[in-house]
Amino acid sequence: MDTTTRPARQVPLGHFYDIDGRSLFLHRSGDGGPAVVFLPGAGAIGLHYLNIHQSVSRYTTSVLYDRGGTGWSGPAGLPRSLAEVAVELRELLRAAEVPAPYVLVGHSLGCAYARRFVQLFPADVAGVVYLDGVVEDWETCMPPLRSQKVPGTAALRLVSLLSRGVYRKMFASWPPGIRDLLVAHHLTVAAQRTGALERSNQPEWLHELKAAGTVPDTPLIAMTALGIDPAMRVLMSPKKLRQLRTGKRRLYDALAASVPHGEHRVLGGARHSTITTDCPEAVAQAVRDLWQRVC
Repeated sequence: MDTTTRPARQVPLGHFYDIDGRSLFLHRSGDGGPAVVFLPGAGAIGLHYLNIHQSVSRYTTSVLYDRGGTGWSGPAGLPRSLAEVAVELRELLRAAEVPAPYVLVGHSLGCAYARRFVQLFPADVAGVVYLDGVVEDWETCMPPLRSQKVPGTAALRLVSLLSRGVYRKMFASWPPGIRDLLVAHHLTVAAQRTGALERSNQPEWLHELKAAGTVPDTPLIAMTALGIDPAMRVLMSPKKLRQLRTGKRRLYDALAASVPHGEHRVLGGARHSTITTDCPEAVAQAVRDLWQRVC
């Protein structure tokens, strides 16, 4: 177990709420419901999704937040169980007076958190948008998830330096004050370590979801990113990359078919880590389409 600390510089928007003795960051815009709530992937934080959030807030309430131990929220031991994060999010939304039901938008690890939220609080969820994420049937279509060793400080420092251009490009259209804050945050060793810690117990995600039983039927749109992250090109052979694409199609086809109102959309021009900046219009449209179906 490890803990993280909030960055020294404060974010110029949003509010902090005390949940079980931990200060959690939440930013909301817009009015109406169902509210749309974004669940970041490992290593990501709420403001990664500011571009989609701004689109959503034109027609309903949109919520960005940082899980405990990440971003601008207070310290937490990492990694955490899916249930811990789901319960924390529900308490935060209640404290911020964002009424249920919600349309959850999960990205990567955020999809596993969304699945657990649906298991625990089905009446609180109107629908889910899954952005290229982990779900409980992963290993029926994909290579087994493995526990990942957290790299040492030197390796994390190298990753942060090599990522500078990626983050500057990713947040190029963000307001300057927020863009600079996000880039500076992600170039720290602490931020890289947080992402590595969150990813370090991957097999436990699947075990927890499966052990909890079936996920209640909830309208959904699943989105697959077929583009390849730069790191994946280095770590995987062309054959493995082809298998990855094929496996993801099968996985999310099955997820969409598992509920009466499910849909699978494939994004050929989007990569896993940057799906919301590679194809923002398509992601924003999926969120709006699902919201209109359930509102």
